[in-house]
Amino acid sequence: MLAGEHLQSDNRSGSSINKLSEVSVPALTAPCDTLQQLLAIQAERQPDGVALWWHGKATTYASMNNRVLALAARLAGTGAVGDRVAVLAWNCPEFIELIYAVPASGRVLVPLNARLAPAELAYQLQSAGVTTLFGDPELLQPLLGQQELAADMAVIDLGAGYQRWLESGPAVELPRTDPTDPVWILYTSGSTGRPKGAVLTHESFMAGLRSAALGRPVEATDKYLYPFPLFHVAAHNVLLQHQYGAAVVLVRSFDAATTLAACRELRVTTMSLAPTMIAMLLDHPDFSPADLQSVRTIGYGASAMPQTLLRRLLAETGVGLCQSYGMTELSGSAAFLTVADHRLAADTRAELLQSVGKPLPTVEIRLLDENGRLCEAGESGEILVKGRQCMKGYWNRPEDTARAIVDGWLHTGDIGRFDAEGYLYIVDRKKDMIISGGENVASREVEEVLRRHPAVRDCAVIGLPDQQWGESICVVLQLDAEASDGELSEHCRRFLAPYKTPRRWIRVASLPLNASGKIDKPALRRAHSIAG
Repeated sequence: MLAGEHLQSDNRSGSSINKLSEVSVPALTAPCDTLQQLLAIQAERQPDGVALWWHGKATTYASMNNRVLALAARLAGTGAVGDRVAVLAWNCPEFIELIYAVPASGRVLVPLNARLAPAELAYQLQSAGVTTLFGDPELLQPLLGQQELAADMAVIDLGAGYQRWLESGPAVELPRTDPTDPVWILYTSGSTGRPKGAVLTHESFMAGLRSAALGRPVEATDKYLYPFPLFHVAAHNVLLQHQYGAAVVLVRSFDAATTLAACRELRVTTMSLAPTMIAMLLDHPDFSPADLQSVRTIGYGASAMPQTLLRRLLAETGVGLCQSYGMTELSGSAAFLTVADHRLAADTRAELLQSVGKPLPTVEIRLLDENGRLCEAGESGEILVKGRQCMKGYWNRPEDTARAIVDGWLHTGDIGRFDAEGYLYIVDRKKDMIISGGENVASREVEEVLRRHPAVRDCAVIGLPDQQWGESICVVLQLDAEASDGELSEHCRRFLAPYKTPRRWIRVASLPLNASGKIDKPALRRAHSIAG
């Protein structure tokens, strides 16, 4: 499909082929099939251009590319093609170097969630059969005592040991890489059980970058601030900037004061933030709308955006907003609610703020109900996605792969619906659907209603075991002001059927977040099932 084309929805098939209309496809500087190629192209085109800002220091494309080639050649001299190489670290330039160098060496990168417990990390290292582990010294220390770790796994700390390792062994010619070769094994959050390793290839990653460029175009002059962990699939946004010659402003982890300072001092033009991060920026005592004067676009995602927060951002700043729908298994995003969509929503179509946008021209999306029937507009069903950006499968989990990918369609586990114009709305995660008294209750729907109450800062709706109802609807609340259970129940009944009204209310000072910036519902279920 060419840029600017707009396909109409074929409701007879039930398969939505509504796409982003009037999309502007950025021109690639040169075609590339592998991750390392996109960096090498920029190193040739603009060797002195800034690829990375870190603590106020700039790294050029030529310098980064030379470093990546040296690391890749060193890795190629150890082990074998296809070996898994893990990284356990907070954001740092070395992590970005390894994102490029490991696949260039013919090895597969396994980014590890630095927030996991040592036993959880040991499971992923064992599951992936990791042969080499790079890590921050303080993160490695508690992990290395785990008995499950392979005795012959090489461990290199990203402090002084990193440079010593680079200089201590042979550098050999890099192997030939194929677009279908795996580049990442990225473990899912494990919210439906033990984490599974999604295998992403050069091809799926590059297709994911193509999709992202359609939803939020990149300009070569951009300075993009990245606050998410590099072990998250959101790291594809870093590669997206490099593909178009822009500069990445990297921070170790999100901090409101640091982010505001970077916007002021480096004149950041774009960034990605979770809704909780946006709230922290706006609530910071030193925040001024002038801090975001240089920012053209903020892409948000990772969790539902409270409508009051979104409208507040639109009212207080001139920043353009976009959001996307995606996941690890999609190598990024498959649908976008564009900046133009947000402007339309602010003017006359407020309901669009609840949508994740339209499918990108690079994918097909359809919805299936519980009986496997294709859904019409307005009906809810599981979201299925087909496209080159879909993962290859789950590492060493053929049965899980067969369940997730059927006839080329990835079953996402999300419940969604299309409106008549082809905008996609996320109703809930399958796993977050609560069955109470035989009725299905979408936790997200209840959360959206509760967030409209002026006393509710944020909330999470979960189902807890109940002898009478099967599951009882429970709300874990973070409040800005006092509100009684009765007041909150009455508020819910104004907008929801009685069976959707929560029966249990738990107030907390803060809601737990996972590494993706999402509210950690599995942790809440564990804590309050025990407590209750």
